[in-house]
Amino acid sequence: MRIDVTVWGENVHEQQEEHVRRIYPDGMHTAIAEGLTELLGDRVRVRTATLQEPDHGLCAETLARTDVLTWWGHAAHEAVDDAVVERVRRRVLGGMGLVVLHSGHYSKIFRALMGTDCTLNWRDAGERELVWTVDPAHPIARGVPHPLVIERQETYGEPFSVPAPDELVFISSFAGGEVFRSGCCYRRGRGRVFYFSPGDQSYPVYHHPDVRRVLANAVLWAAPEDGVGAPPENTRTPVTW
Repeated sequence: MRIDVTVWGENVHEQQEEHVRRIYPDGMHTAIAEGLTELLGDRVRVRTATLQEPDHGLCAETLARTDVLTWWGHAAHEAVDDAVVERVRRRVLGGMGLVVLHSGHYSKIFRALMGTDCTLNWRDAGERELVWTVDPAHPIARGVPHPLVIERQETYGEPFSVPAPDELVFISSFAGGEVFRSGCCYRRGRGRVFYFSPGDQSYPVYHHPDVRRVLANAVLWAAPEDGVGAPPENTRTPVTW
């Protein structure tokens, strides 16, 4: 059965910053979508959506036919409408997979699902990141080198104020000495959530073949085995911020 994937991108840096536009002329969301199609072929049907579209491209009809949603945001977390966040949250609890990328750790949807502020330490010196596999038997680690080397990337560091992952797949180390839980799996309701930290907009991380492999594996892992179901009745309370 084909997996329906919606790749959501904030699409702000690409519009406002020339150096980002040079790396991702069609947007980070397009690069992510291309990687999924390249690696998964006819196993997936991929669409993209952005912040600037009506309902941020995430109307009820789109989410109803989405098996896995990927999420990249950074500069405009607060611009995401709370009603859309609640719509996505209910779909995850009902069975839709969610793959949260890089600074999406601070998105409304990730914080709503984690129940914490999801803060971390960071700095940006363009240093090397090594992504180490700590669970080689995990499906998301399949075919990923140990370590996965990213030559230049923003640095994230502990403490990372999220709940303890149900499964920890990757940890990263950086040239400056920081370490970070960079690949974390959670289950929320019937849905699976994966957080993967590499992917700052200033670096071509989503063109990296091994990063693309992680994202493709994550989509396969997060996809519901029996299709996306309806949200439980007790998840209808709106999110408050």
